[in-house]
Amino acid sequence: MSKQTKLDYLGVSAFAESMGMMIQAGISIDEAIHLLKQGDHKEGILGQALNKMGTLVEEGETLDKAMQDTGVFPDYAINMVHAGLSTGKLEDVMFHLASYYNSEKQMSDKIRSAILYPASMITMIIAILIIMLVMVLPAFRDVYDKLTGSLTASSYNYIGFAYALCRVLLVIMIVLVIVLVCGVLMWNSGKRETVENFLRKIPLCNNLLDTLAMFRFTAAYDMYLSSGEMQDDALKHSTEMVNYRPVEEKLEKCAARMEEGHGFATVAYEEELYEPIYGRMLLPAERSGNMEKVLKRLTSLLNDNSTDLVNRIVNTLEPLLSGFLMVSIAVVLLSLMLPLIGMMNSIG
Repeated sequence: MSKQTKLDYLGVSAFAESMGMMIQAGISIDEAIHLLKQGDHKEGILGQALNKMGTLVEEGETLDKAMQDTGVFPDYAINMVHAGLSTGKLEDVMFHLASYYNSEKQMSDKIRSAILYPASMITMIIAILIIMLVMVLPAFRDVYDKLTGSLTASSYNYIGFAYALCRVLLVIMIVLVIVLVCGVLMWNSGKRETVENFLRKIPLCNNLLDTLAMFRFTAAYDMYLSSGEMQDDALKHSTEMVNYRPVEEKLEKCAARMEEGHGFATVAYEEELYEPIYGRMLLPAERSGNMEKVLKRLTSLLNDNSTDLVNRIVNTLEPLLSGFLMVSIAVVLLSLMLPLIGMMNSIG
């Protein structure tokens, strides 16, 4: 492959679902890859990966090793396929992976919308402030330059105030943009923990980060259990998917308790890994052997909860930024109109 690029969530989900359906239909792995190659453009990332995988599988390599050699699949997907092959549950694993990465795609879109909306609002505010400074305020200054009398001095005072206010607001907005851009760059450059430490100071953001981490853990834990992993091994592997230190610390405590012989449901409840109402759902599920069913339900609830939190963040930022814009423009326009009102009164 000429250029190593990772598949996105949607690509991994589509691959896993297609493989799962063909394996379910009794088609062998090498034949399934061959059929997928026919439906994908050869120049695409997935198409190139399928070509290489097909060759490797025909030479005797296992599916997970072939996926790893392409360099485009995430480690989590590769590990799960390996577990599915080892336990004879590859079909179930593929469908789980399709669902998991589809949920990850939806989650990524939600987070992106939570970032893009305020970014677009801030950009609009900056554009309006620049228009005020470049076009509106100079036009009023030209009007007042042509006037004479006792009102002229006070007019310039109002104009000066309007200029100063617009400049201050513009600086504030530019600083917010710089902070936002720096945050995104730090997040993508390996300094995610620094950004998270800042966001944790904001209650809504802290709740969202915690919920997203628990969603990823629960979805992964359910998948590992479904693939035949033991509880303690599943917990260990699932913790690697969290990537959020506060939740990782809770999971490490749970792992230590499980090494002492306690079950996952018990330690999850006692360590308050989930909200109490969720934690209580696990206890009877573990005793009755319905753990996987309850974990799927928890995954769905955490997904819905994260959606609600993203919507709350957007709904909180929208009136704040809109109100900031309206109040700023109202104050500036009032500063410009007061001299004119005074002139009209003096003439009348």
